[in-house]
Amino acid sequence: MRPLPTLRQLRYLAALAEHRHFGRAADDCCVTQSTLSAGLRELEDVLGVSLVSRGNRQAALTPVGEDIVVRARAILRDAEQLLDVACVGSQPLTGLLRLGVIPTIGPYLLPRAMPAVRTTYPGLRLYLREERTARVLDLLQSGRLDAGLIALPYATGELETLTLGCDPLLVACSAAHRFAVRGWAASAELMAEPLLLLEDGHCLREHGLTACRLLPGLANEDLQATSLSTLVQMVASGLGLTLVPLLAVDVEIRREPALAAVPFRDERPAREIALVWRPDSVRSRDLHLLGEVLRESLPSMAASGSLGE
Repeated sequence: MRPLPTLRQLRYLAALAEHRHFGRAADDCCVTQSTLSAGLRELEDVLGVSLVSRGNRQAALTPVGEDIVVRARAILRDAEQLLDVACVGSQPLTGLLRLGVIPTIGPYLLPRAMPAVRTTYPGLRLYLREERTARVLDLLQSGRLDAGLIALPYATGELETLTLGCDPLLVACSAAHRFAVRGWAASAELMAEPLLLLEDGHCLREHGLTACRLLPGLANEDLQATSLSTLVQMVASGLGLTLVPLLAVDVEIRREPALAAVPFRDERPAREIALVWRPDSVRSRDLHLLGEVLRESLPSMAASGSLGE
């Protein structure tokens, strides 16, 4: 009988392909660098080919190594799904579920939802990884995540999508600003205001520009930040305005008496909060159940106090 690669060896190869660095790949696999290197050499011996180009600090796969790692990831996904089938067959939402979440959702939705998740599904172990949308989708496609919690619109390809609800965008401004005094803003007015937005790569930036019909390069941008909290603090310092989703208002705005969040009077721009997963996932039923719990934790304009006109 021909010797076969082990899942551990294939995991080492997949980690090296992702990180392109022996040390970081070893850390990802929770082994020493020497253990990872030995495992890769054993895999090369089993397959009879060279997978890794050695001799420099950056790890590079050979052409055949690049081809094999694609198949290795598929085998690892199948092996994980085997475990998932066994877990799902026992009772819903038990065992480990790896969820990727973007920074403009995670800190605001998950603290609201987790008590209900733990109460309803005590056997669930939720592994959370915060990344930008593109990275969440990459990890999902490679099998390193089971699902992603993202904001739409965003190109998700063939992934299954479960929309949880609408998250209106509001204007965050000083409590003394004319928008706050009258209780609303018009999107056309933002062109004349110093606007603070997240940097490129954050989907909330694109959602805001698109929803408010502000073209990149034409909006009056005075700052690009890496977090919504930084933007809000800059607004509190009097540097301009920003766009904040309703989901984040309780955390970012209500605790700052000098700030206000006002709705748009005209087009009511919004994003959609959604769960996404691979169409071949055996945890589709579980993710629909999780989505139901998360949906109940989304705020609504009706419950948002004095944010209306």
